[in-house]
Formats: sequence, C-alpha cells, structure tokens
Amino acid sequence: MGPMRDVMYINGGEPLRGEITVRGAKNFVSKAMVASLLADGPSELRNVPAIRDVAVVQGLLELHGVKVMVDDAAGTLQLDPTDVESAHVADIDAHAGSSRIPILFCGPLLHRLGEAFIPDLGGCRIGDRPINFHLDILRQFGAVVDKQESGIHIHAPTRLRGTKLALPYPSVGATEQLLLTAVRAQGVTELSGAAIEPEIMDLINVLQKMGAIISVDTDRVIRIEGVDVLHGYRHTSLSDRIEAASWASAALATGGDITVRGAVQPDMTTYLNTFRKVGGGFEVLDDGIRFFHPGGDLHSIVLETDVHPGFMTDWQQPLVVALTQAKGLSIVHETVYENRFGFADALRGMGATIQVYRECLGGHPCRFGQRNFRHSAVISGPTPLAAADIEVPDLRGGFSHLIAALAAKGTSTVKGIDLIDRGYEHFTDKLTALGADFSRD
Repeated sequence: MGPMRDVMYINGGEPLRGEITVRGAKNFVSKAMVASLLADGPSELRNVPAIRDVAVVQGLLELHGVKVMVDDAAGTLQLDPTDVESAHVADIDAHAGSSRIPILFCGPLLHRLGEAFIPDLGGCRIGDRPINFHLDILRQFGAVVDKQESGIHIHAPTRLRGTKLALPYPSVGATEQLLLTAVRAQGVTELSGAAIEPEIMDLINVLQKMGAIISVDTDRVIRIEGVDVLHGYRHTSLSDRIEAASWASAALATGGDITVRGAVQPDMTTYLNTFRKVGGGFEVLDDGIRFFHPGGDLHSIVLETDVHPGFMTDWQQPLVVALTQAKGLSIVHETVYENRFGFADALRGMGATIQVYRECLGGHPCRFGQRNFRHSAVISGPTPLAAADIEVPDLRGGFSHLIAALAAKGTSTVKGIDLIDRGYEHFTDKLTALGADFSRD
C-alpha cells in the first residue's frame, strides 16, 4: 500500500448497527498453514480470512516450494508441500517483514530439509516477546542454533528426538513451536506449563488428523508420541474470538447493536460474562451472537487478564474503550504482556480519564509487579470522547483507537490504519455494513 492509504477519516458519535461475519481465527490459521509443511501430501484449510498475515504465510510457504491455491470467496486454501526446498535468506527476510511467523517454520523445515533460517523478527510492540523459548526448545530437540548478523541459522545434524520441557509461563508461541516440532521427532515429548487456548487445541486437532499422537492433561501437560510420517489434512478453522469480541466492544462503546455471524459462545464464555457485568446485552443465535447496548448506564468493573480460560489479553484493549463510558472507577490488571497500555495515551487525548500504574491493582500479584512495568490501569467514567488525530500503535490497540474514533463526536484522523488489515478481514466493508461514516485515502 502507498503511504496515503494509511489514513482514515472517521465521523463518529453515532451507534454502529447491523450485521457482520467473522471467519477463521488469525491466531490459528497461520499455524495450520505452517503445519502443512509436515505432511507428505496436500492439505485443505477452510474458513480462512483474507487478511495480511495469511498472505505473508502464503508467500513464505511459496518461497519454500509449497504450492498454494487460494479461493478468497470460499475462504479455502489448498496447500501442497510435495516439493519443499530451502528458500534464499534475502527472500525470507524481505517477505517476512515485521511478521514473527518464520520462527514457527523451524521445526517443520528441520524435519523436511534438515535446516531453517530466521530473519530478524518484528511484530507488534506490546512488550518483550523474546524468541528464547523457541530457540531453547529447538536445542532441546537436538537442533544446532547459529546466530548470525542477518538472523539465525538452525540445522539438525541427526533426526530430532523427543524431550521433556517445562515452560515458566504458558506461552502460546512456545507451545505451538513444541507441537510443530515434536510430532515428527523420535520418541516421546512432554511439555509442562503448556498453553491451552482454543487456537492451540484446534492446532492439535489438525495435527491429530495428520496422524500425530497427542494427549492433553488437565494440569497443562501435553504429551506427544513422535511418528515417522504425517499426511495432509482437511480442516475448517475455528472462528476468530478476538475479532468477534472487538466488534462486541464497538457495539458497547458506541451504544449500538451488532450481530456477529460466526461468533461462538463456548470460546467466548469469559468475555461474555464480563460483557454482561459491564452492562452489555447479548443474544446467542444458531450461527452467531448479537451484541447490544441495552440503554442506561454501563457499570465499572475490576478485570484481570490471564491465559486461557481467563480473560484474554487481546480482548482487553477494545473493552477499555467501552469502560471509558462506564460509571465509576474500573481497574484493569494486565498480566500477559507488560507494555499493553501504550494505546491509552491516544484515549486520554480524546478526553478519557485513564491512569496507568506499576503496581498490580485489582487482582493477584503477577510477574510484572516488581519489574517497573506500567501494567495496571484505572479508568474513570463516563467521559465523552472528542475527535482527535491518532497514530495506530499495534493491531489490537489500533482497532481500539478505531472504536474510540467511532464513539467520539467530530471527525478523527487515524493514521497507520493499514496495520489493522493484518488481523481484521475486510474491516472497512464491515464498517460500511454497520453504518459508520468514514473515508479512507
């Protein structure tokens, strides 16, 4: 996109009303695409959203010789890894850009080719998300890691072998790395302290369809018995619970009424409970969920983010915008990422009363409490929001700014809006369907 297409002008202050559809989860689809590398034949993935992250992974797969056929209208991908080959370092670096997905290619490529390369990794600036877990996991399997000026080269002198690991924190990325590496490693792998998010469980579903043997215990222990061969899969992705909750928060913040087709109740139970406590209304339908502001005052709450089945960190930022319209003091304690309240600066510039603290407020002491991170927020409301010039900081924070601009009186200028294309499919079309008044250069 050219630089001018980064800008959106939003005339806010009116309720969003209407119906939109969410498709497959951004946080799952890209990992299922990578999993296709492990197979000895083609795979088919359905309910795939047309978002930039999918395009990035598609390009990386094609650089490695995977044949990818896309049907955007049907939301279907055909992935054939028969002719997998090493890609040129410069091509990987140029195509990956700021994406962090190349790290998850390592396990499958080590099995298929005996080597892998990771360029400098980017991603949203929401905290320290080191790749140490990933590299340590690969070393445990027997891989040799060589850090070079241009990135990291990894090779496997012999077949990777199963291992036993314990994560100090239930990292989603590290759990995905282990799953994608262990399924074809020799012997048994055991991971303690694993992440068990719905997207992780759906990745396990895909790997099991391919022939993997994986068990998940109630104490966050995952065991994998390595197999010699995996086959292609046919799978329909679970829906994107983050996007569904983002539109739900938009309905609440603007006083609107949005039906989200594709939203699924079981994956959103914790969010729905919180939505109701704030004063929002919802109706579970056969094919989605209707979210609406029932009128009257919204209620302040005390909220703590956590790993699944807790309140998801990616739900936090859009909901904070709605909490600026709630009566009283709300407290939000972020325990997953240490630097996720940077987006609050723009909200304060629009009239919100938000203070950020280093202390663990409103919940249990967390791993950030003694490390000087501003990871708790106190929101005082209701405060009317006024239009402003805004710069999008990251994907979820950016959508939160979008919600704030839609709720604010006047015309806001939002720059860097194309970052939202990374994870929200056709979001400008959806805004149009909901009656939003905007233009995009």
